[in-house]
Order: sequence, then structure tokens, then C-alpha cells
Amino acid sequence: MERDIYDEDHEAFRDLVRDFVKRYVTNEARARWDADGEVDRATMRAAAEAGILGLSVPEEHGGGGMLRDYRFRTVVNEEIVAAGAGSLAGAFGIQDDLAVPYLVHMGTPEQQAKWLPRMATAEVIGALAMTEPGAGSDLRGIRTTAKKVDGGYLVNGAKTFISSGATADLVVTFVKTGEGNRPDAFSILLLEDGMPGFEHHRKLEKLGFHGHDTAEMSFTDVFVPDENLLGGVEGHGFIQLMTNLPLERLSIGVAAVAAAQAAFDWTLAYTTERQAFGERIADFQNTRFRLADVAATVDALWAYVDRAVVAYGNGKLSAEEAAKVKFWTTEREWEVLDTCLQLFGGYGYITEYPIARAFADARVHRIYGGSNEIMRDIVSRKLVGRR
Repeated sequence: MERDIYDEDHEAFRDLVRDFVKRYVTNEARARWDADGEVDRATMRAAAEAGILGLSVPEEHGGGGMLRDYRFRTVVNEEIVAAGAGSLAGAFGIQDDLAVPYLVHMGTPEQQAKWLPRMATAEVIGALAMTEPGAGSDLRGIRTTAKKVDGGYLVNGAKTFISSGATADLVVTFVKTGEGNRPDAFSILLLEDGMPGFEHHRKLEKLGFHGHDTAEMSFTDVFVPDENLLGGVEGHGFIQLMTNLPLERLSIGVAAVAAAQAAFDWTLAYTTERQAFGERIADFQNTRFRLADVAATVDALWAYVDRAVVAYGNGKLSAEEAAKVKFWTTEREWEVLDTCLQLFGGYGYITEYPIARAFADARVHRIYGGSNEIMRDIVSRKLVGRR
């Protein structure tokens, strides 16, 4: 089914992304990212120079100025995931969809001027640190504290499962600045790599996304100056998180649908070329029927997520709608990838085939950004009028 959310500017931008993919997303590059457990800085900077990273940074700070028009980011996801580079797409997403928007929406003019120009060029890599060893989707259960002292805060605690956590220069960090678990007990501080007492720990070995670093970090009496309090206002951290979570969840939904589309395209090509018992695999009725199911599912996914992208651009994507997008698209993505891998047979289990890597990458989509169980709880509470 033909999609209709793109105009000439988006399609011209697609050509730009495809040119970048041809030059930088090679088999050798993917192997290097997997071996190193991270995307190298040179690639990130090349993407920024090419104009496909830093899209959410306002133009006055050297970026693309496209934060509200998420269609450009959707194009980036489609093309990079289609090239079998889920880790690279993930690294781009952390920068443009998670870290940068906090500064754009809530940062003081001074914070924006200090960080955004360097994030636009990928000189500075950002990360978002919410999850802790004892607190995942339950954000009010965090234990990382920020005690007010003269001129700033002393931060103590630990974070885990932080995407880009090993390479980040600037970490948007959710901390407790008050007692109890009321919304006004939390704030967001901007922690900088190199601050005494701030340690990046080991890269975590993961099921998927091997080329995108995920790490632990700890804070021992880290002094963070007042100027690094996001927005300059204490006690607004929970509200700030809630404001940005719809974009994070939309970005996961877009990534999920891009992965489902790529899996379908790879599988259609494979089954029309591979033969068994003297026939193409695609000529067997079961294969044709499964392909038809997947094709219809992918069309439905795009129709849904495209509508959400437009709603976000119009400022009308609510937290509940974003939660629906996140859990529904990622559940369907998993079904699609499972079906497609099965049609590859034994080759689907071999990691040199992109379907195997995409299958492993997809599993986390139902967990991070708020588990799908939490997404269902958000939606259901709204439906029945329960707080």
C-alpha cells in the first residue's frame, strides 16, 4: 500500500541517506562495530557532516531544525535498518530522539548554547540515564540522589542498561533531589564525562545490538554545578521525563516497523531465489500465505505509525497514544521477524544473514522505553479512568 506522508523534500533527503549508507554502512563497518561494541566517532561525525544526524538540533545551533517533523528521522531509520545496521540506527536514535530533545525543550539558553552546537556535529555524544539496578520501568523507585550543596549538587548512585553509556560525553541523568516519591522529588542533571567520581563501567554483553554500546555507570560524590540542572529548576525532573517519553516511544515504534519492513523485503527476495525440491520456496502455498500475512501486517504497521508521526508533528501525540504505538508495533514486529526467520530455514539462524541479527535486535524493543506490560497499564488506566 502506498504511503503518503512524504513530500519532495523527504524523498530528496532519502537520496542523501542512501548515499551515506553506500559509503559508510559496509560489511566491514558492521563487523567493526560489533567487534568494538560501539559505533566509532568517525562514523557519527560523518553522519552529522552529511546532514543525517543532529536533525533535532535547531538550525540556530547548527542542526537540521527538524525535531517536530519526525518524517526525516523515519527516513533515516528506514534506510539504515534496510542496510542491516540496526546498531547504527540505535546510536543515531539515542542522540537525536533521546538526548538532544531534553536540551531543546527544557534546557536554559546557556545550556543550549553550550551543548547543542557540539551535539549537532557529534563532537559530543549524549545519553539518557534513568534505569538503575533496582528500578527499571518504575522510575519513582530510583535511588540515585543529588544532595544540594554550595554551588551545585553531590550525586551518588548507579545506573545500568544505558544506551551509548560507554561513549557518552553528556548524560541526561534522572536523580532524586527530594524525599519520598512524589513527582516534585526528582530532577534532571547534566553529567559530563570526566567529572571526578563519575565512572563509566563495563559494556554489557547483549543478545542483540552488538554494535551499539550499553553500559553501567556509577556516581560517587560527583559534584555537578547548578548550571547543569536541566532548565535551571529543581523538582521538575519527572515532568520533564513525561514530556519527552512520547517521542522516545514513537521512535521505538518507527524502528520496529522499519525492521519489520526490512525483514519482509529480505525474505521475499530470499524465497523467490532459493529452491527446494525443484521449486522456488516462494512457490509453496504455505510460503505464499505467510508472505501475504506479513505483507498485510507491514502495511497496517506503516499506516498506524505514519499517523502517529503526523500526530507528533502536530503536537497531538499523547502519552497514552505513544504507549499504544510502542507496544502494538513492537509486538507485531516480533511476529513478523519470527515468521521471516522461519522462512529462511537454517540460514536464518546464521548471523552473517541480516535476518538473524535483526531478530536478536528486535527482542529489546518490547522491553526498553518502558516494558510493554507498563505500556498496556498506561493505556488501560486511561481507558477505565484509574489513576
